[in-house]
Amino acid sequence: MAKLDPAELQALLAEAFPDMREDTWRVEASEHRFVRVRMPFHRSNLRPGNTISGPSLMTLADTAMYCAVLASIGPVMMAVTTTLNINFMRKPAAGDIIAECRLLKLGNRLAVGEVEMVADGEEEMCAHATCTYSIPPHDQRPN
Repeated sequence: MAKLDPAELQALLAEAFPDMREDTWRVEASEHRFVRVRMPFHRSNLRPGNTISGPSLMTLADTAMYCAVLASIGPVMMAVTTTLNINFMRKPAAGDIIAECRLLKLGNRLAVGEVEMVADGEEEMCAHATCTYSIPPHDQRPN
């Protein structure tokens, strides 16, 4: 069972990143070791060629991983990215992108996950990422 539901994750993102546009991410589902995050279409995410930019997809992958970790361990806001590897597989159309993140390993100090990203309405992945997060030790977490 998830420690944080989609509404709680959404509120944490808004609190942790107060300068983020309100419509940047939408957490649609959260379970233990899984989340689905939607990046609603915004023209600022486009690159030449009318496609979603690589940096936008990388940010979505990292955000989905962060949410999966928090959904699984609770509001440990200082969990941080240590690695992110991404493969761009096809040109996504200008539209919403949906990321599904599954944690492959969830330990006391590290979490490893994979993120599959698809353009809304498509079946084939536009990008696939693997991420590792460092989780602070219990004695360094806020009470």
